[in-house]
Amino acid sequence: MSEKACTTNYPVLVGITGGLGSGKTTVCRMLARMGCGVFEADRVAKNLQVEDPEVIEGIKRIFGEDVYSSSRSGKLSLDRHRIAREIFKDSCMRNRINELIHPKVFRAFQEAVEHAARDGVKVVVKEAAILLESGSDKGLDIVVVVVSDLEKRIERAMKKGMGSREEIMRRIEAQWPQEKLVERADYVIENNGSVGELENSVRALYQKIFA
Repeated sequence: MSEKACTTNYPVLVGITGGLGSGKTTVCRMLARMGCGVFEADRVAKNLQVEDPEVIEGIKRIFGEDVYSSSRSGKLSLDRHRIAREIFKDSCMRNRINELIHPKVFRAFQEAVEHAARDGVKVVVKEAAILLESGSDKGLDIVVVVVSDLEKRIERAMKKGMGSREEIMRRIEAQWPQEKLVERADYVIENNGSVGELENSVRALYQKIFA
């Protein structure tokens, strides 16, 4: 555990990651109910894509002006399905958009941690799909990887409307394999059973680390 984690009132920083459909978001919700602060890096990144002028202009340069549209109320909308198709078949394009967004997400996380420290929050969880691939685990005290069987992952993603089986497989193949994530993990949570079984595993891990 890093020196900062031992500093009075500074929260322990935990990274939660896992491949598409692994169940990492569910794990983070459970940890939130246990009193952890949760920073959803992927949600912050999505918000930046329609709220941050610099990010918006950068995305237009990469994908073209027509990737955005505006409603009658003036609200900006992004064609996320088109972007997903493009970036998961073109690693160069994926790297360009990551370089545009990740530094801003990192700064937002730092601000969230400082706010949590002032509020006396003991644990802050950072949820990110490509936590390790992007180097976003830098400065964290603990990394937890959520793993699940491939077919279960595909089934969950399809139920969420994330695309066809073929599209989901392309997205999974564009990510690091679970085996590589596990090699970098401090702890691993398996999510192949019921929600109740997963919650028991999360609670056991929480008590092991923080009790």
